[in-house]
Amino acid sequence: MPSQLQTHINDLKECKLCPNMVGPVVTHTPVLSKVYLLGQAPGPHEGKFGRPFAWTAGKTLFRWFATAGINEEQFRQLAYMAAVCRCFPGKASSGGDRVPSPDEIETCSNWIEREFKILQPKLVIPVGKLAIEQILPKAQLIDLVGQQFKVKIYGKECDVIPLPHPSGASTWFKRDPGKSLLIQALELLSKHPEWRRML
Repeated sequence: MPSQLQTHINDLKECKLCPNMVGPVVTHTPVLSKVYLLGQAPGPHEGKFGRPFAWTAGKTLFRWFATAGINEEQFRQLAYMAAVCRCFPGKASSGGDRVPSPDEIETCSNWIEREFKILQPKLVIPVGKLAIEQILPKAQLIDLVGQQFKVKIYGKECDVIPLPHPSGASTWFKRDPGKSLLIQALELLSKHPEWRRML
Protein backbone atom coordinates (compact mmCIF):
# COMPACT_ATOMS: atom_id res chain seq x y z
CA MET A 1 0.00 0.00 0.00
CA PRO A 2 1.52 3.38 -1.00
CA SER A 3 2.49 5.75 1.78
CA GLN A 4 0.66 9.05 2.21
CA LEU A 5 3.66 10.87 0.72
CA GLN A 6 3.92 8.49 -2.25
CA THR A 7 0.19 8.94 -2.93
CA HIS A 8 0.71 12.71 -2.78
CA ILE A 9 3.56 12.52 -5.30
CA ASN A 10 1.51 10.29 -7.62
CA ASP A 11 -1.32 12.85 -7.51
CA LEU A 12 1.12 15.71 -8.06
CA LYS A 13 2.60 14.07 -11.17
CA GLU A 14 -0.88 13.95 -12.70
CA CYS A 15 -1.55 17.68 -12.15
CA LYS A 16 -2.55 19.67 -15.25
CA LEU A 17 -4.30 22.60 -13.58
CA CYS A 18 -2.18 25.38 -15.14
CA PRO A 19 -2.60 25.49 -18.96
CA ASN A 20 0.33 27.87 -19.54
CA MET A 21 2.83 25.73 -17.64
CA VAL A 22 5.09 23.36 -19.57
CA GLY A 23 5.07 19.77 -18.27
CA PRO A 24 6.12 17.36 -17.02
CA VAL A 25 5.64 18.01 -13.33
CA VAL A 26 9.07 17.93 -11.66
CA THR A 27 8.94 16.49 -8.18
CA HIS A 28 11.15 14.81 -5.61
CA THR A 29 11.21 11.23 -4.43
CA PRO A 30 9.12 10.36 -1.35
CA VAL A 31 11.65 11.32 1.34
CA LEU A 32 10.10 11.66 4.78
CA SER A 33 12.26 14.50 6.03
CA LYS A 34 12.07 17.37 8.49
CA VAL A 35 14.24 19.45 6.10
CA TYR A 36 12.17 21.07 3.34
CA LEU A 37 13.81 22.96 0.49
CA LEU A 38 11.51 25.27 -1.49
CA GLY A 39 12.83 26.34 -4.89
CA GLN A 40 11.13 28.68 -7.38
CA ALA A 41 10.20 26.55 -10.42
CA PRO A 42 11.98 24.07 -12.68
CA GLY A 43 14.03 25.40 -15.57
CA PRO A 44 13.82 24.09 -19.16
CA HIS A 45 16.11 21.10 -18.46
CA GLU A 46 14.72 19.67 -15.21
CA GLY A 47 11.77 17.95 -16.92
CA LYS A 48 13.98 15.56 -18.89
CA PHE A 49 15.96 14.65 -15.76
CA GLY A 50 12.81 14.35 -13.64
CA ARG A 51 14.28 16.00 -10.56
CA PRO A 52 14.63 19.52 -9.11
CA PHE A 53 17.86 21.53 -9.45
CA ALA A 54 19.26 19.13 -12.05
CA TRP A 55 21.02 21.75 -14.20
CA THR A 56 23.44 24.69 -13.77
CA ALA A 57 21.76 26.33 -10.75
CA GLY A 58 21.75 22.93 -9.04
CA LYS A 59 25.51 22.58 -9.46
CA THR A 60 25.99 25.90 -7.67
CA LEU A 61 23.44 25.05 -4.95
CA PHE A 62 25.07 21.72 -4.14
CA ARG A 63 28.50 23.35 -4.14
CA TRP A 64 27.14 25.67 -1.42
CA PHE A 65 25.76 22.73 0.54
CA ALA A 66 29.11 20.92 0.32
CA THR A 67 30.66 23.80 2.27
CA ALA A 68 28.07 23.04 4.99
CA GLY A 69 29.08 19.37 5.03
CA ILE A 70 26.52 17.66 2.76
CA ASN A 71 27.02 16.54 -0.84
CA GLU A 72 24.33 16.38 -3.53
CA GLU A 73 23.61 12.66 -3.18
CA GLN A 74 23.21 12.92 0.60
CA PHE A 75 20.95 15.95 0.34
CA ARG A 76 18.69 14.35 -2.29
CA GLN A 77 18.36 11.22 -0.15
CA LEU A 78 17.74 12.98 3.16
CA ALA A 79 15.87 16.25 2.45
CA TYR A 80 12.58 16.92 0.67
CA MET A 81 12.91 19.18 -2.40
CA ALA A 82 9.87 21.17 -3.48
CA ALA A 83 9.16 24.36 -5.46
CA VAL A 84 6.68 27.21 -5.56
CA CYS A 85 5.59 25.87 -8.97
CA ARG A 86 6.37 22.32 -10.09
CA CYS A 87 6.27 22.80 -13.87
CA PHE A 88 8.48 24.91 -16.14
CA PRO A 89 6.72 28.26 -16.65
CA GLY A 90 8.10 28.61 -20.19
CA LYS A 91 10.15 31.40 -21.67
CA ALA A 92 9.29 35.08 -21.24
CA SER A 93 8.92 37.19 -24.38
CA SER A 94 11.71 39.41 -23.07
CA GLY A 95 14.04 36.39 -22.69
CA GLY A 96 14.75 34.28 -19.63
CA ASP A 97 12.18 32.14 -17.84
CA ARG A 98 8.65 33.45 -17.36
CA VAL A 99 7.72 34.35 -13.78
CA PRO A 100 4.70 32.25 -12.70
CA SER A 101 1.45 34.20 -12.39
CA PRO A 102 -0.22 34.79 -9.00
CA ASP A 103 -2.93 32.28 -9.99
CA GLU A 104 -0.34 29.62 -10.84
CA ILE A 105 1.46 30.24 -7.55
CA GLU A 106 -1.83 30.00 -5.65
CA THR A 107 -2.83 26.77 -7.41
CA CYS A 108 0.51 25.12 -6.71
CA SER A 109 0.50 26.26 -3.07
CA ASN A 110 -2.09 23.55 -2.41
CA TRP A 111 0.63 20.95 -3.05
CA ILE A 112 2.97 22.74 -0.63
CA GLU A 113 0.24 22.78 2.03
CA ARG A 114 -0.32 19.04 1.63
CA GLU A 115 3.44 18.42 1.98
CA PHE A 116 3.59 20.50 5.16
CA LYS A 117 0.74 18.49 6.66
CA ILE A 118 2.44 15.19 5.80
CA LEU A 119 6.06 16.08 6.59
CA GLN A 120 5.68 18.73 9.32
CA PRO A 121 9.15 20.12 8.53
CA LYS A 122 11.28 21.76 11.20
CA LEU A 123 13.77 23.45 8.86
CA VAL A 124 12.60 25.21 5.68
CA ILE A 125 15.12 26.51 3.13
CA PRO A 126 13.50 28.86 0.59
CA VAL A 127 15.84 29.39 -2.37
CA GLY A 128 15.40 32.58 -4.38
CA LYS A 129 13.18 35.62 -4.04
CA LEU A 130 9.97 34.03 -5.30
CA ALA A 131 10.28 31.16 -2.79
CA ILE A 132 11.27 33.45 0.08
CA GLU A 133 8.25 35.71 -0.56
CA GLN A 134 5.87 32.78 -0.03
CA ILE A 135 7.17 32.30 3.52
CA LEU A 136 8.56 35.58 4.86
CA PRO A 137 7.30 39.18 4.67
CA LYS A 138 8.42 40.88 1.46
CA ALA A 139 11.84 42.49 1.89
CA GLN A 140 15.17 42.90 0.13
CA LEU A 141 17.50 39.87 0.05
CA ILE A 142 20.03 41.88 2.04
CA ASP A 143 17.56 41.98 4.95
CA LEU A 144 16.76 38.24 4.84
CA VAL A 145 19.75 36.15 3.75
CA GLY A 146 22.20 35.35 6.55
CA GLN A 147 19.45 35.17 9.19
CA GLN A 148 17.26 32.50 10.75
CA PHE A 149 13.55 33.11 11.32
CA LYS A 150 10.93 31.24 13.33
CA VAL A 151 7.71 31.18 11.32
CA LYS A 152 4.35 29.43 11.45
CA ILE A 153 3.54 27.92 8.03
CA TYR A 154 0.19 26.14 7.55
CA GLY A 155 -0.11 26.05 11.35
CA LYS A 156 3.30 24.42 11.83
CA GLU A 157 6.11 26.35 13.54
CA CYS A 158 9.50 25.90 11.87
CA ASP A 159 12.87 27.56 11.36
CA VAL A 160 13.47 29.30 8.04
CA ILE A 161 16.94 29.97 6.61
CA PRO A 162 16.60 31.71 3.23
CA LEU A 163 19.18 31.48 0.44
CA PRO A 164 19.60 33.54 -2.73
CA HIS A 165 18.88 31.84 -6.04
CA PRO A 166 22.01 30.10 -7.39
CA SER A 167 21.28 31.18 -10.97
CA GLY A 168 24.23 31.77 -13.26
CA ALA A 169 22.54 35.02 -14.29
CA SER A 170 22.67 36.37 -10.72
CA THR A 171 25.63 38.32 -9.40
CA TRP A 172 24.06 39.05 -5.99
CA PHE A 173 25.85 36.23 -4.16
CA LYS A 174 29.15 36.77 -5.99
CA ARG A 175 30.00 40.12 -4.41
CA ASP A 176 29.50 41.74 -1.03
CA PRO A 177 27.28 42.11 0.85
CA GLY A 178 25.61 39.10 -0.82
CA LYS A 179 28.74 36.96 -0.73
CA SER A 180 29.22 37.42 3.04
CA LEU A 181 25.50 36.97 3.77
CA LEU A 182 25.46 33.70 1.84
CA ILE A 183 28.40 32.45 3.93
CA GLN A 184 26.48 33.41 7.10
CA ALA A 185 23.38 31.56 5.86
CA LEU A 186 25.37 28.41 5.13
CA GLU A 187 26.96 28.60 8.59
CA LEU A 188 23.47 28.80 10.12
CA LEU A 189 22.43 25.74 8.11
CA SER A 190 25.50 23.77 9.19
CA LYS A 191 24.65 24.43 12.87
CA HIS A 192 20.92 23.67 12.68
CA PRO A 193 20.00 20.41 14.49
CA GLU A 194 17.94 19.09 11.54
CA TRP A 195 20.79 19.75 9.13
CA ARG A 196 23.22 18.05 11.50
CA ARG A 197 20.97 14.98 11.58
CA MET A 198 21.66 14.58 7.85
CA LEU A 199 25.45 14.54 8.30
